[in-house]
Amino acid sequence: MLDGKRLYRSEQDKMLLGVCGGLGEYLGVDPTLIRLLWAVFACSGAGIVAYIVAAVIIPLRPL
Repeated sequence: MLDGKRLYRSEQDKMLLGVCGGLGEYLGVDPTLIRLLWAVFACSGAGIVAYIVAAVIIPLRPL
């Protein structure tokens, strides 16, 4: 980690499990764009599995 940033699922900006919100916070991008890209990716079927895996692997931000 060069700048000490860590990837966490978002508790504030979430629709399902906070994966896209967390990616948006980490990358400094609007989470809506991440959700849109993920929806296109999910149409292939692999996106749904990838979302579930990401939700299991990416931790929630500690209190």
